[in-house]
Amino acid sequence: QVQLVESGGGLVQPGGSLRLSCAASGSAVSFYLMGWYRQAPGKERELVAQIIDGGSTNYLDSVKGRFTISRDNAKNLVFLQMNTLKPEDTAVYYCHARSYTFLEVWGQGTLVTVSS
Repeated sequence: QVQLVESGGGLVQPGGSLRLSCAASGSAVSFYLMGWYRQAPGKERELVAQIIDGGSTNYLDSVKGRFTISRDNAKNLVFLQMNTLKPEDTAVYYCHARSYTFLEVWGQGTLVTVSS
């Protein structure tokens, strides 16, 4: 069974930075797409950033220029570098992956709080 485990969340002041990591374990699965979603209290889950196997990326408009997604295909890792964080970035961040056989996997989530 494939699992995704996130790390790197926490409390940061506005303008600060955090780097989220997500590691896949449990099976030798190649992921076509890996990405990050977030869900703030009282709001729906939204896509933050995605990266496909070839390296193409897609970002939520409000994080463009501040967040950068990257991946290590050999190790099934995906990262989200978050800079110039704002209070409105506060949310639980979820790692997501889709394999070439359309297997969908979600992480358990990691809390990011941006507050002074």
